Amino acid sequence: MGIRIEDTDGHGAALEVTPGPPGHKPSIGILVEDPSGRASWSCSPAAARELAAALVAAAREAEEAPSEPVTVKARDLLRGDVRDGHRVMTVEAVRTDGANVQVTWVSEGGRSWSQVYEAGTDIRLRRRLRQGG
Repeated sequence: MGIRIEDTDGHGAALEVTPGPPGHKPSIGILVEDPSGRASWSCSPAAARELAAALVAAAREAEEAPSEPVTVKARDLLRGDVRDGHRVMTVEAVRTDGANVQVTWVSEGGRSWSQVYEAGTDIRLRRRLRQGG
């Protein structure tokens, strides 16, 4: 599996993760390659799972970190956008019908409902869906 990563200065590297060779003690191979060279590492499957769990937790924390609220037009809402307010409300679906937009929201508790807005209505978001992420 190849993954592009960057250092803090924005220089890219390729990260490749593969199972170790068969017939040996189970291991996971990790290769980091950039224009200046390559580094090869390995770890146990248990350590690989711990690393994966740590990466998932850090990704969740980064995505849920408080950010400055943004305001978008109702017509520009995307699935996953989170409304600013005292309750967590996430956009589940958006359907444009002429000058109106029907937004289906889902609460943190799983309750779902729809609201209709004029397409140009400002909606304040706590968190904006990141494109491609």
